[in-house]
Formats: sequence, structure tokens, C-alpha cells
Amino acid sequence: MTPAHDLEFDVVQTNPKTLVANMFNAVGATRERDSGSSWVLQLLIQWVNTALIAAAIVFLSEVLARGSVTDIAEYMTSFSRPGLVATGIVFLVLLFADAMIGKAYQSALFVGPLLLLPAFFSGQKQLFLSDPLFPSDLLFGRQILELMPAMVAAEPAKAVGLAVGCFVFILAFVTLIWKSRKVFPRLSLSGRGARLALAFPLLAGFVTLMDPMAFSAFRDRLNIVPMMWDQKENYRHNGFLMAFAFNVPMANVSAPDGYSHVAITDMQTDLLPASFFSGRQADVIVVMSESLWDPTRMSSVRYSADPMPVIRASQSGQVFSPEFGGMTANVEFEALTGFSNAFLPYGSIPYQQYIRRPVPSLATFFESKGYVTKAFHPFQSWFWNRNNVYQSLGFGKFHSEENMPTMDKRGIFASDEALTRFIIKEADNTDQPFFFFAVTLQGHGPYEQNRYKKNTIAVDAPTLSDASTSSLATYTQGVKEADQSLKALMDWAKKRRRETIIVLFGDHLPPLNAVYTESGYMANVVATRKASVATMKREHETPLVIWSSKRGVQKDIGSVSPSQLPYYIVRMAGYRHPYYTGMLGRVAERYSVIDRHQLIGRNNKAQADWALSGQVDPLIRDYRLLQHDVMFGEGYGMESFFPEQANRLQAEPSS
Repeated sequence: MTPAHDLEFDVVQTNPKTLVANMFNAVGATRERDSGSSWVLQLLIQWVNTALIAAAIVFLSEVLARGSVTDIAEYMTSFSRPGLVATGIVFLVLLFADAMIGKAYQSALFVGPLLLLPAFFSGQKQLFLSDPLFPSDLLFGRQILELMPAMVAAEPAKAVGLAVGCFVFILAFVTLIWKSRKVFPRLSLSGRGARLALAFPLLAGFVTLMDPMAFSAFRDRLNIVPMMWDQKENYRHNGFLMAFAFNVPMANVSAPDGYSHVAITDMQTDLLPASFFSGRQADVIVVMSESLWDPTRMSSVRYSADPMPVIRASQSGQVFSPEFGGMTANVEFEALTGFSNAFLPYGSIPYQQYIRRPVPSLATFFESKGYVTKAFHPFQSWFWNRNNVYQSLGFGKFHSEENMPTMDKRGIFASDEALTRFIIKEADNTDQPFFFFAVTLQGHGPYEQNRYKKNTIAVDAPTLSDASTSSLATYTQGVKEADQSLKALMDWAKKRRRETIIVLFGDHLPPLNAVYTESGYMANVVATRKASVATMKREHETPLVIWSSKRGVQKDIGSVSPSQLPYYIVRMAGYRHPYYTGMLGRVAERYSVIDRHQLIGRNNKAQADWALSGQVDPLIRDYRLLQHDVMFGEGYGMESFFPEQANRLQAEPSS
């Protein structure tokens, strides 16, 4: 009889005393011992078992990411969907990892959690936001940890359960690794070599197919269709694992078709130089108010008083937010630069991924006019990478939690009232004209019951559950205090000799979750990404105020993208600029909203899927080309469109 150690695939003889041993022996070692010395049969048994494990991982990843079993059977079995391909890829990954470890099946203990945890997080993300998990989301894990106290305060029972669950999972995982170390069949050198010979070349070939911007006939035959313009369909059709992998290359932004030196230099610029209008030297304060929205838009809910009378009386229009319930930094990026997320890869976060060199902004523009430029945010400076980004955008100083005085809190967040007082103090101590940009924090969700000592506005919502009514009442009180802070800022500005321009807008709708569905305001707890103009405005509009202490409210702006705000701000300050009033001015005359899925014209008509139509408006084409030129390209248009930035770059010492 051939000794066990002479077999091509050595099997460790173990006494199955534990559940773990019984489980793994059932699918591996026992069958291989029963097969005698047949090398081929052992190989087939191990590979079949590995394929079953791969199928289980893909199936579970879809259940976790989708939150249900709907459509999964078709995905896993239909030749028109890439579920079988995804299973094959995971199978090859397991084979490769087994070869590296030296034991059959053990890689499942590492590869499984590595693939299933992101799928779980994707499912959880979609409970609060509109989109699935993107690779770029992993860049701000630290932000999530910082917000954990607020989440715990909102739902302490769930938080305790999650903490216990995490502890049990980690303990079980460590125990499983320890107990199973002698259970898995040990592989001989020939066994490991066979796995590497199969897995490595196929995986390497698969990697070459993962560039979503490159055509691949073979990928098409496999029915793998990267749909970067519609990420929900991308994740539905290709499955979580495949779609997530497609988004990895998005960190590298390719030049749009037609980008060249000639294309940029041939663009129309203002007939008059930017210096022709010297402006009024008005002070400018822009406040992006966290989750500010008008809750009275829910017609099924009644309030004992208007929570935002000052904002309503001074409202200039609406901001059409590209986000919902979060992703504040993307809205901030548009408002400060005049660039659009619509021209960037779906799911990207410019603050985290792309701003790695000096980028022109309102800060650089006003600094070139002799203004003092400061940014304010009463949280830690690393959040959304703001400390680095604000330097790249040209702010002279960033006031964050680290260098601000201790502020009064609402829950765990600094109050709008305290931030407003600090802004006024800084303004009073500044002799030169100034441009201040502030991001508030008080309105951040979740909206726990006891954030305020007393909710002064009663909420009558017969269709809402008690939990939803409580959440809405907390949120509404925050809106009232944001409104009072705007009044305090306006009252102060009216007493000043120098003109003060105040701009206030909400970054996105608040994450009120079931409030939206129970009230009938929205069909789902998160906003849709593609719908009619009326639905999109309903789910993405936030209040916008543009007000001057000398000229009053700028009225009838309508619903505009955040990327158009620099046009209105610079123009109201009395300046003219090749980009902010030139390029953006021409865009604003024709379009009110620049969204990746649709352009909304001044006539309120939409051009759906404009980027895929093959007939892009030359104005939008130029807008996109210029943005790429400044952010990623050669800067051909810097001197013509951003002369202040060109001077700034020349003044900086070369590294």
C-alpha cells in the first residue's frame, strides 16, 4: 500500500474531534483518502469542491449587496449574464491562493471575507445613499469611524448588536483559522504547480479585460458589459464583484475625445480682459449648510410654524444637488471650482482622488483681487481631505476643529450659531476685503431624538411612525436654527459700511430614510439617479440664497447645479472673468442643470443620456475639455481662462 506521504496531494491525517474538522473533512480530506492513490481523482475532487466554494461566495456576495435574492438565480445561471464568469474568476483566485498557502481550501477563509465584506457594506450603503459601494468609498473609512458616535446615539440597540456581532465574528474567525490549520489537505509541489499553471495565466488575461474604456470583443462574448454611465445597472447586470472591479481603474481619468492644444486654444473667451471690471470690493461669505432642505415640501406633514422663514423670504432659487444624503465633498467641489462631477467617472470623489496639484477656484480668483481667503469647518481638517484640498484650491487659511475655539454642540456636532459667531468675529478682525467659505456641521444625520433640549416646532405627521416623526422633528429643529443663524449673519452685515454678499445653500437632501416613503414624498428611502425632470428636482433640490447687504436678494435664479454658483457669485461681486462669468455664463444662459444623466435647459426640457447620444452640444464639449485640461491635462487654457492661476503657478518655486 502506498504511504500517504507519497501521494501527489498529501493529506494530513486528523482525528475529527471538532465541528470544524468534521465540516472540512466532509468536503475534502475524507473523500481524498477514500480515493486511494488516484492523483487525477484527488485533483478533480479538490477542484470541484473549490468551484462549489466559489459559487457560494458569488451567491452570498449578491445576496448581501442586493439585500434580497431577486434576480440572483438568473444572474448565476443565465448565459446572458456574467454570473458564471464571476464564479470562474473567484475559482481561479481560490486556486491561486491555495497554491500560495500550500493547502487546499484554506484560502476560502481569507478570500471569502475579503469579497463578502465589501458586498455587505454595499448593501448597507444603499439603505442610506443612492449608489452601491465604489472603490473610492474605501478612502474615507476613517470618516465613517469619526461619525460612529452619532450613529450610536441614533440607534444604540443596533450599535450594541453590531459591536457584539463584530466581536463574535472576529473571535470565530481567529478560532476557525487556528482550529483548521491541521484539517486542510496539504498540497505537494506538483499540486501547487498545477494550480498556478491554470490560475495565473487566466487571471492575468482577465485583468487585461478590466479597462472599462477599452473595447473587448472577447469580453462582449462573455456578456460582461461595463456600464460606467449607469452604475446601478452596472452592478445589477455584472454583479457586485465584477462591477466593483470595473470601478478600480476609475482613479485614472482618460482624456476626452478631441482633447488637444488646438481644441483648447480655439475656445471662445471674453472679448474684454478680466481686469476690465475691477469689482466693488464687496466682502463675500459662502455658507454650505449641511443637509439643509425645506421639510415643508412634504405635503402630508404639517408644522406648527415655518422652520425657515428667513431663508424663504430671501430665497433666490434652488441648488440641484448631484448627491443625496451624503457625499458633501462632491457638492463642495463644484461650488468652489465651477467644474462638474458630470464629467468625472461615476462614483469618484475629486477631493480624495484627483486634487493633487494646484487647481483654480473662487479662492484663487478672489485672492488675485486682493482678498483675504479663509475656509471654515468645525470638524477635523483631514475629513474629506480638506486640509490638503484647501491648500490646492488656494485658500490662505483653514479654520478647523483643531484651531478653532471650543464650540457649543448640538448632539456631537458644532452648532450653526457658534460657527456663525466665529465667522463674524473673524470678519470684524479683517480689514481687507475677504472671501470666506464655510461648511456647517449641525445638520448632519442621523437625527437622534435628544439632540436638542426642546424641539420648538411641532410636527403633525399622521402617516409617519413614531421613530420617523421623532427623526423629522429633530431635523426640523436644526433647519430652524440654521435659519436663525442666517438671520444673525444678515443682521450683522446690514450694519457694516462695506457691502457684504452672503450665499447660503444646502449640499443635499438629508438622510431621513423612512420619512420619505412613509410621507409619500419619495418612492424609496434614497433618491433616484435617473427620472423625469420633476422627480429629479423633487429629490435633489435644496434652498439657495444669494443676498447683498446693499442690493438685496438676487431673485429668480431657478434650479441650478452647484457648478454654476461661481458665475452668480463673481457677477454679483461686480467682476468679469474668462471662466467664471465667460464660460460658465454661456453655459448658464443655455442650461440650468449639468448632470451626468441629463442636461436640463432653461426651458426646463431635459436631454437624457446626453453623454451617450453621440451629438454633444459644442458648448458642453468645450466645458468638459477645459475642465480636463486644468485638472488632468497640460494646462493649455490656463493663461486664457484662469490668468490668476497661471500667475500663481509661475510665482511658486519649482519642486
